[in-house]
Amino acid sequence: MAHKSGFVSIVGKPNVGKSTLMNQLMGEKLSIVTSKAQTTRHRVFGIWNDEDTQIIFSDTPGVIQKPAYELQEKMNDFVKESFEDADVILFITELGDEKNPSEYLIKKLSGAKVPVIVLLNKVDKSKEPQQISDSVEFWHAQLPEAEILPVSALHGLNTELVLPRIKELVPSAPPYYDKEQLTTLSERFFVNETIREKILLNYQKEIPYSVEVVTESFKVDDSLIRIESVIFVERNTQKGILVGHKGQKIQKVGTEARLDLEKFFDKRIYLNLFVKVKKDWRSNERDLKNFGYSH
Repeated sequence: MAHKSGFVSIVGKPNVGKSTLMNQLMGEKLSIVTSKAQTTRHRVFGIWNDEDTQIIFSDTPGVIQKPAYELQEKMNDFVKESFEDADVILFITELGDEKNPSEYLIKKLSGAKVPVIVLLNKVDKSKEPQQISDSVEFWHAQLPEAEILPVSALHGLNTELVLPRIKELVPSAPPYYDKEQLTTLSERFFVNETIREKILLNYQKEIPYSVEVVTESFKVDDSLIRIESVIFVERNTQKGILVGHKGQKIQKVGTEARLDLEKFFDKRIYLNLFVKVKKDWRSNERDLKNFGYSH
């Protein structure tokens, strides 16, 4: 039997469960997950392999209807890119989304030249079966060519049906990556994202969205990985909130991130965090390029 390989883009509005779904399908935590919108900022690639198939999943930022600053424009650009190189598109939506659908996404999906699967997520929250039927009907009317499957990414409901269907849909092709490879992203990327996840979980309001993390040093020896990372914020007041009284808050972030990273790398971690101010970086083209938001 011919080997099959393909790129599968996971798209949707913010906070509908795209990252949870990718982690569920991969069986590994590659994308950070929080209940806050705009948790994912980059395209996060996960490579799923079996003997005769390679699927390259691309988790994308949630589409932002009206970007407020340059960073959000760049995040939307990652979504546009993901439409261009996809062999299959997984469109994640959730119950109730039909009341305020993304016209941009409906337009892009309607014109897609590749198979589209609509995954109606969070169906475990439905109190009435009719609600699910109504939602399926709505999306069938919007995207008549698409397949529709109600799922719960968080609880694994029906997600076991997704991989077999994708395997049928991806084209015949040799593997694009080594079969042992799990992602195209660097170790430093996962360090940055893990630290940012802990900031999203531990702080409110504007702080999580004003933060960017850069790992400046990643040194591996026999028993330990030594990591030094810088957390950038936009204003001095944000730096004070992030560090907290006597550094207690940033210490908590560091401890939580270190524990996750020790699991991820299966090695002891020494993590040193610094906080610096880079004024209005979210609207600065050069800063955004340095942080990996432009090619």
